[in-house]
Amino acid sequence: MSAQCEVVAKSQTRQPMGLFERYLTVWVLLCIGLGIGLGALFPSLFQGIAKLEVAQVNLPVAVLIWLMIIPMLLKIDFKALKEVSQHWKGIGVTLFINWLIKPFSMALLGWLFIRVLFADWLPSDQLDSYIAGLILLAAAPCTAMVFVWSNLSDGEPHFTLSQVALNDAIMIIAFAPLVGFLLGIYAITVPWDTLFLSVLIYIVIPVIVSQVLRRWLLAQGHLDRTLKTIQPWSLAALLITLVLLFGFQGQQVLAQPFIILLLAIPILIQVYFNSMLAYWLNRQLGVAHCIAAPSALIGASNFFELAVATAIALFGFNSGAALATVVGVLVEVPVMLSVVAIVNRSKHWYENKQ
Repeated sequence: MSAQCEVVAKSQTRQPMGLFERYLTVWVLLCIGLGIGLGALFPSLFQGIAKLEVAQVNLPVAVLIWLMIIPMLLKIDFKALKEVSQHWKGIGVTLFINWLIKPFSMALLGWLFIRVLFADWLPSDQLDSYIAGLILLAAAPCTAMVFVWSNLSDGEPHFTLSQVALNDAIMIIAFAPLVGFLLGIYAITVPWDTLFLSVLIYIVIPVIVSQVLRRWLLAQGHLDRTLKTIQPWSLAALLITLVLLFGFQGQQVLAQPFIILLLAIPILIQVYFNSMLAYWLNRQLGVAHCIAAPSALIGASNFFELAVATAIALFGFNSGAALATVVGVLVEVPVMLSVVAIVNRSKHWYENKQ
């Protein structure tokens, strides 16, 4: 074990996931069932909710997304960017995976599985929309759950914080052009005004609000207590959003329940591919395991809250894009826990590189 990792191991106690995080997949499944049932019983209610839009942005979903994102962004201290140089190898690997490998590998996997291998089993009018959803899912690195994954793998906390802060800063500038470019490759129409509006509403404004609020809470000495209090709001807002989504998607899912499994396959492949590539590259560069582990986890995980919001804004509640991003939520916890297990159990192999 490197001296750097010894310091980390002595200075932090691994915290277990909370009830919501540990059983997120179960809650998602329950919300799928609840949404489908409510959608069948009260179709007019969901149609009314869908019409509450301003400039193609659904207002109830916008509020829910803010409740998801702002508690997460409150954890981010952009002052941590000054520590980027201390972990430049690990950060370089993660940036390479997050911005140059993951979005493009998902675009390729989306084409391969959706348009080629699974095309006969999926609704033909939704093929492009499914690919768009997968691209949205991979185009933004995770902001919040990576702190959980990093903690479970004894990751260096300052590296994780500085990496997430840097990714968030890049996301403000790069998310819309990257999504637009990848969708354009597949000749998927890009409503640029809606895309940039989504970035403004779901990234720029929440970042500003969260940082102003963070400074005020720090000055008052209430930040830690506030984070503990509002954390359930974030996951509750996510689950309510899923109920709304499946209130609209219910008939499609019931007609072809196999769709969720088919959409999960390229997501699973890209998570394992990107995480293991990041892990291997860090090992080749001689990076400490406590850096490589969170690097692999950040490289693989997705900002699914942003993906869901943007998919709804661009393509609507009933779209295949919205459904594809929800499948990402469904598989997030079990697949990332499996990556945590891999990097933890392979620690001896990693540290014994010849």
